[in-house]
Parts: sequence; C-alpha cells; structure tokens
Amino acid sequence: MDYYIGIDIGTSSTKAVAFSAGGDIVATVAAAYGIQHPRDNYSEQDPAEILQAVINSIAGLTEKCADDNPVLIGFSAAMHSVLAVDPNGQPLTGCIIWADNRAGEIATRLRDTTTGKSFYHKTGVPIHAMSPFCKLLWLKENNPEVFNRAHKFIGIKEYVFYGLFGSWLVDTGIASATGLLNIHTLQWDADILEYAGIQSQQLSTVTSATHQEYLGKQGLYSKDKRLGRVNKTPFIIGGSDGALANLGSGAVSEQAMAISIGTSSAVRIVSSEVYTDEQMRTFCYHLAGNQYIIGGAGNNGAVVLQWLKDTLLQTTETYAQLVEQAEKIKAGCDGLIFVPYILGERAPIWDSNAKGMFFGLTITHTKAHLVRAVMEGVAYSVYSIGRILQEKRNITEIHATGGFTQSPLWPQMVCDLFNCILFVSGAVESSAAGAVKIGLDALRIKTSWLPETTGSFRPNLQLHQIYLRQFEKYERLYPLLKQEF
Repeated sequence: MDYYIGIDIGTSSTKAVAFSAGGDIVATVAAAYGIQHPRDNYSEQDPAEILQAVINSIAGLTEKCADDNPVLIGFSAAMHSVLAVDPNGQPLTGCIIWADNRAGEIATRLRDTTTGKSFYHKTGVPIHAMSPFCKLLWLKENNPEVFNRAHKFIGIKEYVFYGLFGSWLVDTGIASATGLLNIHTLQWDADILEYAGIQSQQLSTVTSATHQEYLGKQGLYSKDKRLGRVNKTPFIIGGSDGALANLGSGAVSEQAMAISIGTSSAVRIVSSEVYTDEQMRTFCYHLAGNQYIIGGAGNNGAVVLQWLKDTLLQTTETYAQLVEQAEKIKAGCDGLIFVPYILGERAPIWDSNAKGMFFGLTITHTKAHLVRAVMEGVAYSVYSIGRILQEKRNITEIHATGGFTQSPLWPQMVCDLFNCILFVSGAVESSAAGAVKIGLDALRIKTSWLPETTGSFRPNLQLHQIYLRQFEKYERLYPLLKQEF
C-alpha cells in the first residue's frame, strides 16, 4: 500500500504521521523534547535534539509501515525560530523560539515608528519579540561577538534540512514569518536586512513550498541507516504549521475561518492577496502559490485554564468537573470578566508586557464563576482577532481544532460569540495533513481527500447579544490599564 508522510516539527514534539491515499491516518510516531529558560524571558531549544527527533520519528513510522511504500515526506514547522550557525553548520546559539521575549523592549521601541510601520507593511509580520527580525536586533545589540561570528541565521526547519541534505533552504511560508522577507515579492528585503545589519548571503535560499530534495547529498545524516526506507523518497519542504493547518483542516474557502485553541490560540483565513492592517493588528504570511494566510495568534489559550486549576485554585478536580460547574453559570458570568493576558499577548495588541486580570469581582462570585470567566475570556481574546478578519471578509463558517473542542461548552461559546456556525474539524493532525497536501501537489498526485467534521454548533442569537455586551467591556479594559503594566 502507498502511504504519505507528514512531518510536523512543533514546539513540544515532532510528529510523523502516515496518511493513506484517502486521507486516513495509518500510523503516528512522536518524539518529544523540552524548552530551556536559561534567563528570564528566554525560551530556547536544542536544535540537534530536534533534528534527532525528526530522524527518529521518520524511522519509527517507516518501521511501523515496513511492508508499505512511502510515496513522499512533506514538512511543517513552527514559525519564528532563529539560531546562529558557523560555516560548518554548528550552532552558536540555542534555537530561539516564538515564545522568547528577550527582544520585547526593542520591539516596543520600534513598533510605532515610521520605520517599524513600514517594515510591517513590507513583510506582513507585526513588530514583536516573537519575530526573528527583532531577535536579530537583540543579538546585534546584546551579543555582538556571536552576531558578528555567525555564518548564517536560520530557523529550525532549515537546520533539519541542512543536516539531511547539506543545503541551506527555506520555504516561503517559514521565510515570510521572519520579518525579513518582502511579502509582496517573496524575496529577502534589502532595506530590512541593512537595518538588521546582515546580508542576504547569511540567510537561506528561498524556495517554493513544493521544492523537493532527496537523501544521498552532502548532509551529515543523509546516509543515516535509520532513514534507509526513505532513501529514494522525495522530501517536500512544505510550509509553516499555522498555514498548513488551514490547508489540512479544509478551511481554505473565502467564507471559512479556522480557529484553534490549544495551549495557545490562533485565528486564520486564507486569502488570494496580501493584506496588512493599518493598525498592525494582524499578520500576513505566505501559504503556497497565490495563497496567503491572514490572522493572528494569541499566547493565552487553554494554558490559562491550566493555570487557574493548578496554580490559583490548586484543586485536584479534573477539567471536566470544573467545566461542568462552569456550565451552571449564566452566559456573561454575572458581570465577571477575565482578561487572559497572563503570558503577555500577541494579536491583536502585540504587547509582551500585557497582564491578565479579573474585573468585576463581587462577594457572590464562586469558583464556578472563575472557571467560566476564564473560558469566556479566552473566547473574547479569540474574537478580538476574528472580528478584525470579519471586517475584511464575510465569514459564514468556522472550522475549529484544538483541545477546546473536547467539551461542548467552549466551542458553543465561540459559536455564539461569532454568531456563526462552527464545525469541529476531524483533521486531528491538520498541519501534517497540510504538509502532505503540498507534497501531493508537488508530485501532481490527485486524491479525493475531503475535510471531515466530527460535530457542529449553531449560534444562539440571545447569547450572542449577551456575549457581545460583555466583549465591549472586555475590549475597553486593556487600553484603560496598559500604562499601569
């Protein structure tokens, strides 16, 4: 049997997923790794550990499917990582990931300047600490010895591909999330590189999402015995996890919006044209061909409910038990509002210094109110991104993925708030599925993959009005208090 491999290089693990010709998941192998926080605001990973995780996950998957034929391997990876390497490809830094906030002050200084706004409209990447552009400015300012020694500045997928093939390559999806690529030309922007103090030779060669590589080149691990079953299989470079998640979940029509709430959150639509927001509230990244992803990501998803349970309430009750209690509280939470910025925030405010808060507490509020307020607050944060996209597009359906879909209460909240039908996507590994779809396109293989749904929710207009009134209060709180943070 033929099967198709999607590799998703995520923040906590790399997953290798085998799909059948019909789009069903045949097998999955995951290899986990950690995040190091050597100082406050630092979030780094060991690139060599992640490369080994990729190789091991491919090896484990092909061993599971030993009697079958791997037709292709497509790649997805988390955005916004950067590391410096020497001429031999050896890391001079850790892999600085999206969650790293060390460049927060630099981003704040630049964000509202004419230069910062110009760079945003060129790249589609908001000026924020997550951006590799801002991380490079930090390195230049705070670690000039390493900055000046660097042969290349690359992301984690580039490090993996160099290890496998010996070539410095980056797809347009990952490159467009660096803040260094001109989203209009899909080439490195000379003015931005000059500002950052680097040259185009210090970056990888930009390729299309459908670019193919084969083992047997000059990569250090190109002849690794663990990869023996794929030594004749095309490796497709693919794109970024967020963009490919839209593709994999089927949220690609003009009227569809993808919403994901896992540890963090994201709201995205697919567009046939570049769009940047006058207020720098949203991002615009390349997907593939003439498709772009417009949207925003939030730092504070289900991790906020975890914080409430483990740190604030310090309860042994399960999440299901807490949600069951929250279901008994009326929509609007009897006036209690939670702003969930406990990890700072990205879209739509892009403020690493933002803080969370409960507002409107009274003596009548209970633990159940706190749980519901947190869930509603995360829904409001997602809506604050989604409503901006609704200004541009008439959205008629939402495709939902992530852990928040496990309980009916949370997706129903989102459905009511947006006043829009919500489909729970059946694409469990949507980023890996999107990577495979890019690979199928690269090899011109036609399939009949159709997006699956496991459930749907329809909005309640009365609850929509209640949530909307609460959201209007929620939206006023951060601007009123941001100077106090």
